[in-house]
Amino acid sequence: MSELIRFGVSLEKVLLQKFDKHIKKENYANRSNAIADLIRDKLIRQEWTEDKEVAGAIIMVFDHHKRDLVNNLTNIQHDYHKYIISSQHIHLDHDNCFEIVVVKGKPHKLEELANKLKSAKGVKHASLSLATTGKEV
Repeated sequence: MSELIRFGVSLEKVLLQKFDKHIKKENYANRSNAIADLIRDKLIRQEWTEDKEVAGAIIMVFDHHKRDLVNNLTNIQHDYHKYIISSQHIHLDHDNCFEIVVVKGKPHKLEELANKLKSAKGVKHASLSLATTGKEV
């Protein structure tokens, strides 16, 4: 475990009260853990803008009956195979599928892949959620 350093923080009373409500709602053990998570989150978001390698997931919901859609999605994923770690295909019902594509690479390439998948005709919803690889944080 890394060395812990104590430091003081001064906040307006109202802001601290709101933060304490947030801590309680999110079930943090203490303010320190909550502050550390906020700092980590900010640093991770900075990784995305600095074009450092990140990890993420693309989620999609689509109509598998749409002509050539499954083949089109597969072809797009093959074009970006070096960024894809894994994928999982789930049958939601007779018509709809849910797919999770786990990715790793530069944010702009992952966004490019997500946008190509999202814009495929028959995709009802798609979104990209980026995270960190853990190397920088």
